[in-house]
Amino acid sequence: MIKNGHHTSNEQGIESGAKQGDLACSPEKRKCSVRVWCDGCYDMVHYGHSNQLRQAKAMGDYLIVGVHTDEEISKHKGPPVFTQAERYKMVQAIKWVDEIVEGAPYVTTLDTLDKYNSDFCVHGDDITLTVDGKDTYAEVKREGRYRECRRTQGVSTTDLVGRMLLMTKTHHSNIDNSDYQQHTDNFGKGPKGHSPWTGVSQFLQTSQKIIQFASGQEAQPGDTIIYVAGAFDLFHIGHVDFLETVYKQAERPYVIVGLHFDQEVNRYKGKNYPIMNIHERTLSVLACRYVSEVVIGAPYAVGKDLLDHFKVDLVCHGKTEVFPDRDTADPYAEPKKRGIFRTVDSGNGLTTDDIVQRIIKNRLQFEARNQKKEAKEIAVFEAMKRQAEGERAGDTAQAAL
Repeated sequence: MIKNGHHTSNEQGIESGAKQGDLACSPEKRKCSVRVWCDGCYDMVHYGHSNQLRQAKAMGDYLIVGVHTDEEISKHKGPPVFTQAERYKMVQAIKWVDEIVEGAPYVTTLDTLDKYNSDFCVHGDDITLTVDGKDTYAEVKREGRYRECRRTQGVSTTDLVGRMLLMTKTHHSNIDNSDYQQHTDNFGKGPKGHSPWTGVSQFLQTSQKIIQFASGQEAQPGDTIIYVAGAFDLFHIGHVDFLETVYKQAERPYVIVGLHFDQEVNRYKGKNYPIMNIHERTLSVLACRYVSEVVIGAPYAVGKDLLDHFKVDLVCHGKTEVFPDRDTADPYAEPKKRGIFRTVDSGNGLTTDDIVQRIIKNRLQFEARNQKKEAKEIAVFEAMKRQAEGERAGDTAQAAL
């Protein structure tokens, strides 16, 4: 486990390279540690997923996250955007996660919780269904080993995919736009209306949410302060591999990520970028275990004032193209002059553009997947309403006797 000032393991074994199966703690150990289980697809990992895991970790001491295989996801939901290897690494990079279980079963059972010595599992206040429409958490709910956390409003994989398919420069303000509404209707609407668990809503950033995601730890004497900058749009495995490589540039790294404002990103990236706005990108980057601090709306040129203010020891950039500043100047001219600029190669050339192309290539499959998902959710929601109405009617009849 990476000790980067954000998150340290409460149990021994993981830092010494122990395998997942070796981490089962003794009954005596469990008395001192509450082990929490989460599972899911974690496809296109976004700050909503990270917030779920943050809330789950707060309910205990040690968080284990099971991630489903591509085969299981395709069977129950439809094709994932990312491969299972990519998804495993993305989840492991979230700073609240202590351990991941690869190839976790799609249906959460008591046997799974017991196998990993988990006291209970945590899921959001939506519903997850199998291919035949059954609640995947029914068994653990019956046995009282299920907890709920609040779903993060304003973000969903459905919405992010919708933004990519829409491909407009104004998608951040398009929630009320008729074209956007028509698109989301086609993309995520079942035959009888909208599911209460799937839909598009506006994300509203708050200072409290940033505080919850931030480490709150400042650089200490002896730390190497490393600065990187960029859009970090649709925070993905390419970004994680880059930041991990940056993190390994020093023995005691303190990594600061400068995030450019939306208008700046659109200037050098064009098209409809950024897909996620500055507030969303901030939370996505803050959730990464390799990141110590984020500069919200960092200047494009890494100049003297910024380097001196943060006492930067090293500035890193990946193998991607460096776009010139508005005045055609090299944005890294100052750190190069100081001899503190370094180009790092993470070995992963995946870009946000590549992800968009994956979505566009498989557009019809993703539309069908989300329509099928919402249709199942609506059917379950209607059944729950009928059951609740029946119970109320029974209570009324009983009271009248």
